[in-house]
Amino acid sequence: MITSIANQFLTAQIKHTGAELCSLKDNSNREYIWNGNPEFWGKHSPVLFPIVGTLQNNTYQYNDAQYQLSRHGFAREMEFELIDKQENCAVFSLIASQTTKEKYPFDFDLHLIYTLDGKSLKIEYKVFNYGEIKMPFSIGAHPAFDLPGDFENYSLVFEKEEPLNYYLLEEGLISDKTNELSLDKNELHLNHKLFENDALVFKNIASKSITILEKSKPFLKVSCADFPDLGIWTPNAPFICIEPWFGYSDTVNKFGNLFEKEGIQLLEAKAVFHSAFSIEIL
Repeated sequence: MITSIANQFLTAQIKHTGAELCSLKDNSNREYIWNGNPEFWGKHSPVLFPIVGTLQNNTYQYNDAQYQLSRHGFAREMEFELIDKQENCAVFSLIASQTTKEKYPFDFDLHLIYTLDGKSLKIEYKVFNYGEIKMPFSIGAHPAFDLPGDFENYSLVFEKEEPLNYYLLEEGLISDKTNELSLDKNELHLNHKLFENDALVFKNIASKSITILEKSKPFLKVSCADFPDLGIWTPNAPFICIEPWFGYSDTVNKFGNLFEKEGIQLLEAKAVFHSAFSIEIL
């Protein structure tokens, strides 16, 4: 199933599987979200929960037991329930079940809230811990923005002029090696060679917004003030993913205990975690 929301400027569509944004169009019918062509990547904008990235051997330990969690967690593959719908807003929920507890033994409710406001789409995450103990989790966004035409016609402008050091990945895990991006002031000119070694992963990045330029003209802005970490990725395809994260993959040197995982969030019993980011059409 797909739910649509709209206002006078934009129309958005969200799949109930994964509560995944699959379309964002303006009044000229321009599509801003990747179409999910499986030849390149069969997703559009999945939510990453209860982990971001990869666990070493796809496993972790908790209470002397071992659990399996695949890359980016299970939420993106599960059916969410639409619990509220207005013309410009939709709220989706995924509640812990016996199926989820086989992989992640915690009592949670995950809400994704989509709201159109002017020329912006706000995407909110709420994580409810219904359990009696702290709950470890990561959460992140993975929106893929359609870049028609020549990939090298596009660039990313970071909010701040800062040294941008990204962590190199080794088989999907965070290594202790970094490279510094070569920027034109705070502008990164895109080319596919940048992503030959997988995603660019930034920890505790200072820039909290990134603007995409098409032939030097701004057309889309991602704002993510709540999020400490960021991934940027494309698999040699005509789109770019700008991914605000709380957490990232296991490191090559430290793994196993989810409570000790680098970048993990620990949510107190009966507490609620809330974060949001926005996609603005310029």
